[in-house]
Amino acid sequence: MQGEYAEDAALSGAVHAAQRGDEAAFRIVFRTVHPRLLGYVRSLVGDGDAEDVTSEAWLQIARDLGSFSGDADRFRGWAARIARNRALDHVRMRSRRPVAGGDETELADRPAASDTAEEAIEALGTGRTMAFIARLPRDYAEVVVLRVIMGLDAKRTAEVLGKSPGAVRTAAHRGLKQLTALIERPQEEGDVPPGEGQQPGGVTQSAARTLKEM
Repeated sequence: MQGEYAEDAALSGAVHAAQRGDEAAFRIVFRTVHPRLLGYVRSLVGDGDAEDVTSEAWLQIARDLGSFSGDADRFRGWAARIARNRALDHVRMRSRRPVAGGDETELADRPAASDTAEEAIEALGTGRTMAFIARLPRDYAEVVVLRVIMGLDAKRTAEVLGKSPGAVRTAAHRGLKQLTALIERPQEEGDVPPGEGQQPGGVTQSAARTLKEM
């Protein structure tokens, strides 16, 4: 817990310094937030386009940084909302090639391909968590990614998704319940293989308890 507070304090300080024009501080902000932000975008648009979409998000983050106000937690939510908007824009542009239009439904209906989850794992360093999240219904999965991977609370997640905090809490509760069931289920053929120090479900007992408590 103290480590999380220290990380938040360091990120808050770096954001404020970057707003004053400190380029070294902005690099700290980028290194701290980028891996998780990239993993979130990968869960939305897939691996092939994630780097470009995330780069576009960072361009906007850099451009609009002076208008941001808040601490580290608010910054993560702000950055995630920008990245999600860029992902939606990307989906709309891509959809115009075969058909006109494109909206948030298309993004939500994208299949949760296992290779996308694996790339997110590699980027985030979260073990096999993303592989399990990829098995959840899409509306639950995005909430869980924002809550568990990006580290946002219900209020910030609701702001990113344009939903009420109550709806986010319900989706998070149901998603985490399903995720815990997947993790604790005895391994079957085709399941993610357990790693060192893990249970057959693929993560440690501690991780499973943590998901239950969220």
